This record gives sequence, structure tokens and C-alpha cells, in this order.
Amino acid sequence: MNLRLSDLKLGERGRVIGIDKGEKGYRQKLLSMGLTPGTEFSVMRYAPMGDPVEIQFRGFALSLRLGEAKALQIERVKS
Repeated sequence: MNLRLSDLKLGERGRVIGIDKGEKGYRQKLLSMGLTPGTEFSVMRYAPMGDPVEIQFRGFALSLRLGEAKALQIERVKS
């Protein structure tokens, strides 16, 4: 089942399974930041109003606005 980043709760893990083709400009930016298919990450925190969200993967933390992160297709990873 394809999820969006906003579907994951604090502390949950996810895996990138794809990036929407329609988001061409931001798609390349996500790929260059290391969010390639197969990358696993953890949701570390949400801002008080819910946006942005901080994820941790490959040893570093990245904050993404949920509007920008909607291009990511993810799946939940069970711990």
C-alpha cells in the first residue's frame, strides 16, 4: 500500500518506493538529497503545527515540508 510521509506517526519507519513523475523539479532535488528508492528512514519529529517533518536516514537528519514531500511514495517498515 502506497503511503505519504504525513501518514507516518512519530517514531515510525518508512521506505521510499518511488517518486511521482509529475514533480520533476523537486523530484531531482529529493534524489540528490539521497531519498532514492529503497532508502529507509525514521520519522524523528513534526513541527508544532505539523509542518515541516524531520526524518533521519543514512546518518543525517533532513527536514521536509509536507507539501514538497508529497512527491515521495513510501511504505511502512515494521520494526
